[in-house]
Amino acid sequence: MDGASSIQSADLSWLDKPDVFRVNRLDAHSDHRCYATQDEAERDSSGLIMPLDGTWKFKYSPNPQARPVDFHQLAEAPADFDDIAVPGHIEMAGYDKNQYINTMYPWEGRKYRRPAGLTPDDPGIGTFSDADDNPVGSYMRTFTLPEHMRGQRIHVVFEGVEQAFYLWLNGHFVGYAEDTFTPSEFDLTPYINETGANTIACEVFKRSTAAWVEDQDFFRFFGIFRPVKLVALPKIHVDDIAVRSLLSDDLQTGTITVDMRLSAKDAADFAGAQAEVVVTDPQGTRIASQTSSPETDGDATLAFTSIAAPQLWDNGSPNLYRVDVRLIDASGKTCEIAQVDTGFRKLVRDGVKVTLNGHRLYILGVNRHEWNADSGRCITMDDMHRDIDTMLRNNINAVRTCHYPDRLEWYRLCDEHGIYVMAETNLESHGTWQKMGIVEPSYNVPGNSSVWEKVVVDRATTQYEMLKNHPSILFWSMGNESYAGTAIAAMDAYYKSKQDGRLTHYEGVVHNRAFEDVISDLESRMYDTPEGARKYLSEQPKKPYILCEFMHDMGNSLGGFGDYMELFDDCEGFLGGFIWDYIDQQLYAPDPLTGEKMLCYGGDFDDRCSDYEFSGDGLLFADRTEKPAMQEVKYYYGRYADGNRIR
Repeated sequence: MDGASSIQSADLSWLDKPDVFRVNRLDAHSDHRCYATQDEAERDSSGLIMPLDGTWKFKYSPNPQARPVDFHQLAEAPADFDDIAVPGHIEMAGYDKNQYINTMYPWEGRKYRRPAGLTPDDPGIGTFSDADDNPVGSYMRTFTLPEHMRGQRIHVVFEGVEQAFYLWLNGHFVGYAEDTFTPSEFDLTPYINETGANTIACEVFKRSTAAWVEDQDFFRFFGIFRPVKLVALPKIHVDDIAVRSLLSDDLQTGTITVDMRLSAKDAADFAGAQAEVVVTDPQGTRIASQTSSPETDGDATLAFTSIAAPQLWDNGSPNLYRVDVRLIDASGKTCEIAQVDTGFRKLVRDGVKVTLNGHRLYILGVNRHEWNADSGRCITMDDMHRDIDTMLRNNINAVRTCHYPDRLEWYRLCDEHGIYVMAETNLESHGTWQKMGIVEPSYNVPGNSSVWEKVVVDRATTQYEMLKNHPSILFWSMGNESYAGTAIAAMDAYYKSKQDGRLTHYEGVVHNRAFEDVISDLESRMYDTPEGARKYLSEQPKKPYILCEFMHDMGNSLGGFGDYMELFDDCEGFLGGFIWDYIDQQLYAPDPLTGEKMLCYGGDFDDRCSDYEFSGDGLLFADRTEKPAMQEVKYYYGRYADGNRIR
């Protein structure tokens, strides 16, 4: 079940079935901002949102058989439930065990497992649902709807849950979802108690078939680690907005198109309603407006043409226009204001050359895991602001979201500060095709499997629909280190079908050249030498060349950085690269001798199997202190930057 059909009961075997990755989960949509009033919009504080972050009741179970099976039927948590902070990792709350591992799967050396769905006679039933190494977190909390949200449709959004979870409200099964790093949204309206207490229950499993495609180089956590919120949908609501800002070839004239998908609580609510769309320039001046009738026009497409001398968006001048959609009912009352920021920029690939707004594009980038030494991948807005400041201060102009979509706020910050983004789909299956450094793809997923293709194309679809309006995104990346086959080719075809002016990226096709003409607009390499790059670019190259990972910054590293930078001067097809990586993955833990807080690597938690100090390869220590290597970055990247503007 890969759609949003209405399933009324949960099935534990979904953990074992790769073709069941979403049940009743709503389709992804744009991450536009919604407000009930103009005042809310001006304050950027929406009364349509009720956060559910805070203290939840919690029960840890070491495996599915030990979990409290019917806890979701209760109105209140049993006495043996503890308190836990949401968002947060279960391991960081003192349950289960921290484990860092790179390419292998966390059960290697203990359990024999192979991906289900590769052959018709291999359903894999019991692989995770009946496993003794699959911990479970049972969450509960109660809430009461505030008066101003009553009488409206109510959705719940879990922005990040690792790795698979089932959801109930007031004892009713609501849905199931995988895909750790993208929001899962469900409709609570049929089960909500508008005037009294509501009990929401969530059962989170550390492992499912999703584990095969979430084999990233990181600590293996689980739990509700990103914010949770209720969203009230007014009687007329903007479900989705697709905004495109197009430039003429001479960059002197702009066009903004706005595609809206609207919904109403009752069809009669569209009668006499209007949708007013307003465009303002970066200085806040209203430059264009149009009005449509949802009753007669339906899901409208509006075009604002002949915008003269548009202010361009780039790293040095991140000029943002704003599109406001105001929904007004028949009585003249504002029901909702939806906002999207957009920017005029033109990305062009001409053979091996790539330009942005008519100038050569230089990618002076880093790979960035989301990280906080106190809380793992549960990060704060302060962490994000500090990272933006660090990048700009050190002439870093681009980020690859390795190897999953980041929190939504990150993309807005990149829009505002002019950071170029390679937006990476949540996909890595390293351990299915590379063993002990040898390419051996006998049970690779997604590979050429039609079953697994649905899984990864859904992940690509979710990322695109969610992030499609962000001008900072220049590249869609299919994922990381997952070999190559028809499934990843289908992801590439999906992104290209959107014809949104961005380029596609995937490095793994270098291991299976049979797909190089249908996967990736870029020749992407990891840790190639400067000589290897020169060789490719001197032998009738098919594509622009980029290093999606280079200068692996372990220890006192970054030597030879200047040799790579000289490629900008010598090779017009050299696009640049992303240093591996931005920040160490280390966790604070008490020193066993002194009791004082210390930074710990993989292996320091007696985790086996582990890749030990390989988790420490950043330009920053985990406490965000810059390492000496950052001086090299600032100097060499600075040769190709003028302040924040790329020459």
